[in-house]
Amino acid sequence: MTYKNVLVHADLSPHATNRYDLACQVAYSHEAHLVGAAFTGLNTEYYRNAAYAYGAMIPQVDLPFIKDNCEKALTSFAGKAHISGASYEGRSSDDDAETGLVLQARYADLVVLSQNDPDLSGPDWLPKLPEHICLHSGRPVLLVPYAGHYARIDQHALVAWDGSRAATRAVTDALPLLRRSQRVTLAVFNAQPHNGVHGEQPGADIALYLARHGVKVEVSQQTTPPELDIGNALLSLAADLGVDLLVMGAYGHQRWREIVLGGVTRRVLQSMTVPVLMAH
Repeated sequence: MTYKNVLVHADLSPHATNRYDLACQVAYSHEAHLVGAAFTGLNTEYYRNAAYAYGAMIPQVDLPFIKDNCEKALTSFAGKAHISGASYEGRSSDDDAETGLVLQARYADLVVLSQNDPDLSGPDWLPKLPEHICLHSGRPVLLVPYAGHYARIDQHALVAWDGSRAATRAVTDALPLLRRSQRVTLAVFNAQPHNGVHGEQPGADIALYLARHGVKVEVSQQTTPPELDIGNALLSLAADLGVDLLVMGAYGHQRWREIVLGGVTRRVLQSMTVPVLMAH
């Protein structure tokens, strides 16, 4: 597998520049075509307001402002992409970001988003973009932390392995990045209670799989005390090893408009300190 189509969300967030930098670096190094997608959300607002008697139509005077913000986001993206030397294009849509990115992700190999910034993302009960795209797009999502700058992800990758379907999907989807990483550590947490999943030597089979794909990998067995949850243990290990990429499965589902995430997934999404590739 290779990445030949990379999709990145384009908006006016203060974190957009870091997101573009990493998306450009991945697209350029993999000789992939980069698509920056910006959204006005006008379709959603129109249908939402039309469905309720108290819903007011969007004032005509606001439409140019909304469209202009979309174009500004694409102009900023294009400036970064042009400097990077990657093949690129910008796309605008009147969908909301959740709907539009899920649709466009169908034709991408990788989606690049930013971690939710709690100061910008609104109340906790609102749908969050990274969670929604991870669970519904069918594509791997590379999440860039809102704090810090991450220009490269090819020195040391940490893979969280538990033998699950989601972890298998994440490892497979991350192969183009793992092959380019100078070092890859595959971490197996608390393997003993799960011998039926891991086999006689936990991590050995998936390590052999990765090695046959040209990945330089070493297995690390981790045992955590009962009071330490796996999410925090994984983040602590990533910090101790000084990794620049974390690869893991995303666990969860959507119940009505509420996204219900697994504990490890939720913890990493909240507290990540390095870029994370997630797949569901």
